[in-house]
Amino acid sequence: MKVVIRVDSSTLIGSGHLMRCMTLAQRYGRDGDNVIFVCRNLNGNMADLVWKNGFVLKMLPAVEGKNDLTGYAKWLTVTQEQDAEETVAIVKTLGQVDRLLVDSYAIDEIWENLLRPYVGEIIVIDDLANRQHDCDILLDQNFYLNKESRYQGLVPEHCQLILGPKYALLREEFYQIRESMRVRDGQLRNILVFYGGVDATDETSKAIQALQTLRDTGELHDLQVTVVVGASNERKEDIASRCKQAGFRYLCQVSNMAELMAEADLMLGAGGSTTWERCFLGVPAIVTAIAENQVQICEDCAKEGLIFYLGYWDKVRQEDICKAINKLMVPSQLLPMQRKMSQMMR
Repeated sequence: MKVVIRVDSSTLIGSGHLMRCMTLAQRYGRDGDNVIFVCRNLNGNMADLVWKNGFVLKMLPAVEGKNDLTGYAKWLTVTQEQDAEETVAIVKTLGQVDRLLVDSYAIDEIWENLLRPYVGEIIVIDDLANRQHDCDILLDQNFYLNKESRYQGLVPEHCQLILGPKYALLREEFYQIRESMRVRDGQLRNILVFYGGVDATDETSKAIQALQTLRDTGELHDLQVTVVVGASNERKEDIASRCKQAGFRYLCQVSNMAELMAEADLMLGAGGSTTWERCFLGVPAIVTAIAENQVQICEDCAKEGLIFYLGYWDKVRQEDICKAINKLMVPSQLLPMQRKMSQMMR
């Protein structure tokens, strides 16, 4: 089977969309399918990640962003019609394309209708539920209290909806590590800090300052802290320096995230796709929403007791992180969260 994946990633968009698509591409590859990525040459693009993982990548040309594009449409830097036309030109060179997978908040049925004659099946990965799609399968791996009704009227009647965290696109390392990981006892010994590959709002620095404050006051004197950033983090050198001064372990662009999560008793992180990696391994988390599309997910997860939610990034202060850590320093707080997360993912 030949599969085309249309996705973009840059320092503006973040790495989550590309990473989950690469996870799916690896599964296709293990089944012997031929996978081709199509991405636009955006500023700060992460094309190297596609090539390093051994996939074919077809790049759409870089374009100065159109001034009349608003909202998520800015992500494409062109109209959907132009993007579709350029994608069709690539698809035509590939021969029969059995499946087209689309992961972009900027794409809807306008783009999908234009690609429909050239592919066998269209799969959409989404979590916004805010626009019409022409697709055969829609995957939304996130938890929402109203997940069963969110896509009513937004997809064709024949569309198969695949909804909920049990369908989360997790890398193989997470399945392997869960088979042998330790059972947590609710004691707080190891904190892992990871706010995504880009962390454009610099939540990592807030977390480091909060943890340093708690260590200086003696509340976390025996705690091990590991801070992870992506290669695309523009503040990584400053963060490395902060970690050295604080005595925290600093890691950049790791390939063993599942192992690091398995070691952790608590994580400080964002509300993106890492949520389901944490839940799968039962790692309690103090979470900040770093994008508007993460807010409802975080609020609904907090209502179910899956995370400790601090709020949207521009309202979260160092003091809020300190208070949350202090509250979760006892087994009676951590253990119920661990159980709920494990149940959610099974």
